[in-house]
Amino acid sequence: MSSDTSIEASFWKRAARFRALVPVMLAICVIGTGNSLLTTSVSLSLSEPGINPGIVQLLLTGFPVGFLAGCLAARFLVARFGHRVTFLAVTFLAAFAGFGYMATTATPVWLVLRFFSGFAMAVMFVVSESWINLYADERNRGAYFSLYMMMTSLAVLFGQLLVEAAGPHSPHLFLMGAVTITAGALYCRFAGRPWPALPVRPGELLQADVSAADQRYGLWKLAVLAPVTIIAVFQAGMTNMNVFALTPLYGAKIALPASTTIGLVTAFSMGGMLAQTPVGWLSDRLDRRWMLLVQGGLAAALCAAIIMLANRYVPVLFVLFFLYGATALTIYPVGIAFANSQIDSRHMVSASGGLLLLYSIGNVMTPGIAAGLMDYMAPYALFIMLGSGAALVSLGASFNLRRRVSPQIADVATDYLASGVNQ
Repeated sequence: MSSDTSIEASFWKRAARFRALVPVMLAICVIGTGNSLLTTSVSLSLSEPGINPGIVQLLLTGFPVGFLAGCLAARFLVARFGHRVTFLAVTFLAAFAGFGYMATTATPVWLVLRFFSGFAMAVMFVVSESWINLYADERNRGAYFSLYMMMTSLAVLFGQLLVEAAGPHSPHLFLMGAVTITAGALYCRFAGRPWPALPVRPGELLQADVSAADQRYGLWKLAVLAPVTIIAVFQAGMTNMNVFALTPLYGAKIALPASTTIGLVTAFSMGGMLAQTPVGWLSDRLDRRWMLLVQGGLAAALCAAIIMLANRYVPVLFVLFFLYGATALTIYPVGIAFANSQIDSRHMVSASGGLLLLYSIGNVMTPGIAAGLMDYMAPYALFIMLGSGAALVSLGASFNLRRRVSPQIADVATDYLASGVNQ
């Protein structure tokens, strides 16, 4: 076979694998859009005057608690029912929760519905990430994962656009969110087939021939193997939640107009979304440890620049937030891709669940710490904390670079595919 023929065959093979992954990506975007719309609708409902602040705090805890539970339960569900059935089940659970908000305003019911929503989204993310990592190989894992991250970013953006289109006080917001999630579930069930086939080792079936104990892969094992991933994932959870939740507070404390702070958050989000594809492409061609080293250093330097500029040069501040989003929001997919290139395929579901659990801990724990630092020190303490987290990513990457990479099984059985329909 000539060299040109071999290159052409390789191209069409990669194209076929990419097309097979499109249904999962589209489903993630549609379902995530509905979830984003529901989350905003709940927040708007709880912002109505006269609602007890204690009830608001109670209801807001429902989603993160459910998310944590979903991270813990995902491995068992996938091992018991398979990727596709689990994905479909939790998607319909999320749609059920969306319709439930319209049935009653009782606090206990809404608390349960918020728990269901968080649980469903966590399991969906674990299934999606483990599926993508199992389906990809070392030459395209970063690109696939970056596309996945772009779909989740677009989902957040589309959800907010739907709120703007309908109006924040529209009585149909919950219905729109529930119908959107249902549309994603129906697409998964009827239109998005066949789903990507998953790899198996010759002569044995993935997840079926391995004991539950052997499938389990704790965070401690991953911390020993790839400490940079542990730091990167926690840093990503910390950064995402704090920038989106506390930048308005930071802007108010340094006398920035509210419209400016909203613009800064938008610039941060756009930077992360636009950078996903080129960073994913690079991560498949360069050593991901070096990429994380550079990303962490740049993110820390940008945090320092934001602190020094404060409110003196607002146009430059927009550029810095855009660049900060492009670096900080792309650390997570590169870190995940590096970890999954180092572990056996049978551990990927368990590892994905553990890492999402760590991500959610960063989401839940750090905003309170950051807000306290801003009150007791200064507003820029927010970016001191975020910059320190980014610097730790660089340190973790340096540590991993000092060790020889020795993946347990590199891209096991790339050419052996099991039917995705059976999953």
